[in-house]
Amino acid sequence: MLIGSYSPTLVIISLCVAILASYTALDLTGRIATAKGRAVHLWTAGGAFAMGIGVWSMHFIGMLAFNLPIDLGYDLTITVLSLLTAILSCGFALWLVSQPKLPAWQLAFGALAMGAGISAMHYTGMAAMRMQPGIDYDPTLFGTSLLIAVGASGAALWIAFRLRQYTPYVGLIRAGAAVIMGIAIVGMHYTGMAAARFPDGSFCGAAVSGLNGKGLDNLVLITTLAVLSIALLTSVLDARLEARTADLARSLTEANRELTQLALHDPLTGLPNRVLLADRIEQAMSKVKEQGGCFALMFIDLDGFKPVNDAFGHHMGDQLLREVSLRLREDLRSQDTLARIGGDEFVLLVRLAEPDDALSLAARQVGLIARAFRVAEHDLQISASVGIALYPGNGQTAQDLLMNADAAMYHAKGAGKNGYSFFDASMNSNARKQLQLLQDLRNALEQKQFSLYYQPKFDAMDGRPVGAEALLRWAHPTRGMILPDTFIDLAEKTGLIIPIGEWVLNEACRQMREWYVLGYTDWRIAVNLSALQFCHAGLVQSVARALSAHQLPANSLTLEITETTAMSDADASMTVLQELSAMGVDLSIDDFGTGYSSLMYLKRLPANELKIDRGFVRDLEHDSDDAAIVSAIVALGQALGLRIVAEGVETGVQQDFLTKLGCDSLQGYLLGHPLPADRFMVDILRAEQLTTA
Repeated sequence: MLIGSYSPTLVIISLCVAILASYTALDLTGRIATAKGRAVHLWTAGGAFAMGIGVWSMHFIGMLAFNLPIDLGYDLTITVLSLLTAILSCGFALWLVSQPKLPAWQLAFGALAMGAGISAMHYTGMAAMRMQPGIDYDPTLFGTSLLIAVGASGAALWIAFRLRQYTPYVGLIRAGAAVIMGIAIVGMHYTGMAAARFPDGSFCGAAVSGLNGKGLDNLVLITTLAVLSIALLTSVLDARLEARTADLARSLTEANRELTQLALHDPLTGLPNRVLLADRIEQAMSKVKEQGGCFALMFIDLDGFKPVNDAFGHHMGDQLLREVSLRLREDLRSQDTLARIGGDEFVLLVRLAEPDDALSLAARQVGLIARAFRVAEHDLQISASVGIALYPGNGQTAQDLLMNADAAMYHAKGAGKNGYSFFDASMNSNARKQLQLLQDLRNALEQKQFSLYYQPKFDAMDGRPVGAEALLRWAHPTRGMILPDTFIDLAEKTGLIIPIGEWVLNEACRQMREWYVLGYTDWRIAVNLSALQFCHAGLVQSVARALSAHQLPANSLTLEITETTAMSDADASMTVLQELSAMGVDLSIDDFGTGYSSLMYLKRLPANELKIDRGFVRDLEHDSDDAAIVSAIVALGQALGLRIVAEGVETGVQQDFLTKLGCDSLQGYLLGHPLPADRFMVDILRAEQLTTA
């Protein structure tokens, strides 16, 4: 027998190649598992080529590591055939582990097929030496090599199938598995080599014309390492690209979800917005048509929200709106929808068993809002006006239902707020008129349709003029002259009262400056402040700008606020009034006696004047109670060192009574009607002539 030997270096290299080929195979199975469409076939073909070359290279380097005391060579055709066998076997293995499932019978069949292929590759490669006489194989070792081939194939397939999905530390696990697989493959090869017997006198038929080992080991090694490295590097780079693509896809999905959320939901409260509400209404209408039943659309508008928002700032207002949305959702069912469609406007869409159920539900919503809200250590009190539209019955489209519920809400506000109202067809006419009036009101300031009329005030004792009250008038292009009672509430609700109020303040100061230059330096011009103006954060600055712009002394301006406004938040009012008083502006408490004053706060208010409401003056002659109240107000004002003004004086008896009580000044139709500035001065000059005469 010819005794062979092995090159330790090449044996170690063959083991390293086997481990690298195994790791490449495991990595490629992961790429195939995540690939889709045509990419699956490309990765399978490329993987089969790279893995086949790796397995064959390990075998061939192992063959080159073997030496006999004769010249050895390898038939090129048979060697190429062994390479093709390796590639086909590896391709079958990659296809098998790329299947969704790998049951035991399929694993066993695959192990047999792949083991047979690897064994065929090995023994075909041995046959490439074309030994004469032929190689004799030890049956026991030959059988053992086949069993190792099948067992190693089965283990490789099972490991590859289990590690094909990405999990934490999958790289380390694959590396460990590759070492085990590499040792198994090398074990099969060298067991097969050990089974070979070479009789004495044998010679290699391929030694002359075939491939020989001179430099061939280096060529095979370099080529194999290049192929495996390229395959592995391509797999890693593709995996990273796929991971980045997956991250980008997740980011795009999240961005789309957020965009959808923003497009369909209110960013402040997270409630559905007008767009999503319209879709929900359409769905509810379709369900009613198909299944019967009914639903209610409740338009909820907050009463008193704007004063809170302007007094405490938008941040506080936003917090209050969030609290309102949370409270309104307390009784919400999964099939109901609560939406925010505007600043302080909410809409509730609720399925009903019976139309009458809307009554108790609306009452509950009003009651929920009426409870005080605790926001940033402040107890805030607001209320809600609710308009109710029913389907079927109050509209055929989502837009009709919303419009009708809105009209019913306005009716609830007109009825005193803090309540609810069902839609009635007659409300549409009023709603359209209100909407048209609002559109006209928005244009009125820009188109200079507003003007000021002035009602004179006279000294109660000697009858001389002491100033005037500025009263707003709207010269509507089609409806003629409109008094403030018609549009002030609408201006308050929409916030238009702020720019309108600033115009009034500026125009009154401009006119007063003209009279001041004419010599009426002791006059005062009185301007009424609405509740929203008084709560507005920029009030003090607006007053300062108006006085400065027209070079008017601060004590020439009197700002009138109602008793109710001053007392609604006495502490906040105190701060604003003190700032105005520090500027030198006169402050008057208007409509005194009609609210619910606290005398404790009243004595602290830096007011200069009390104005007796016309309601008490009107019945002085016939109602002893009114006379007693007026007497008490005058006495109170005098005790506090305040000027007393009585308005609504229309008879001589009223004038005499108020003068005897000690009122400082009077105004009313008996003494002078509100007039434009030019006609006002004509009457003043006439009165002065009569006085001097």
